Amino acid sequence: MDLKNKKVVLTGASGGIGQAMAAALVASGARLILVGRNSHKLETLAASLQGEHSFVAADLSTAQGRDILFDVCVANGPIDLLINNAGGSAFAMIEDQSEQAIVELIALNLSAPILLTRRLLPLLLSAKNGGIVNIGSAFGAIGYPGFSTYCATKFGLSGYTQALRRELADTGLQVFYLAPRATNTAINSHRVSALNSELGNAVDEPEVVAKALLKQLQKNQINCYVGWPEKFFARLNGLLPKLVDSSLSKQLSIIRRIAKSEKG
Repeated sequence: MDLKNKKVVLTGASGGIGQAMAAALVASGARLILVGRNSHKLETLAASLQGEHSFVAADLSTAQGRDILFDVCVANGPIDLLINNAGGSAFAMIEDQSEQAIVELIALNLSAPILLTRRLLPLLLSAKNGGIVNIGSAFGAIGYPGFSTYCATKFGLSGYTQALRRELADTGLQVFYLAPRATNTAINSHRVSALNSELGNAVDEPEVVAKALLKQLQKNQINCYVGWPEKFFARLNGLLPKLVDSSLSKQLSIIRRIAKSEKG
């Protein structure tokens, strides 16, 4: 996919990965509609980018927020690419997660991208060589202790992406799935950072994810998993999940101790 002069809707634009993606997309010639909840951060981001770009402050987990974005997209002309990047995380044992926190995470990570894609689909179908990118996670293929609800949302997003790709196979609209591993952004709590440090988990900078996105689009690669050994474990989990069970069981006491620590 050639990004030059493509109109791209980027959700979660003011976050760490979103900002890196915005810069990379603009460098490739794209024009952006930046979407997030904080208008000040979006305005600052838009001003920092070369060229003219729009921004929309909206809560995409609500119908009103999705309607606001839809109206802006209509007003700005055809859109070529939707990148569903907005999302949240939660590191806690399931008994320590409130019902409200679980519902809100599912709404943000899974329901919102599904419903937004549905809302914008007529606009995307009118574009030539258009596409949809769903930003998942390595935890969308590896069920990881302490992240059960988060994993559920990303497993769901992965399955949705696959089904949608097959559903739209006769339309010319391409559907991509990008799965980063742990990334150095503000979405990570102190507990997550402590866990990654103690277990020796690799943590990428947001620019690594942005670079992977561009490469994926340029090569029309439908699925992309960032990082090793996460890519290997994702495949292994699909073929021999008991081996992954055994490996992760050795980490469980560390995961539980850090998840239940007082420092959040």
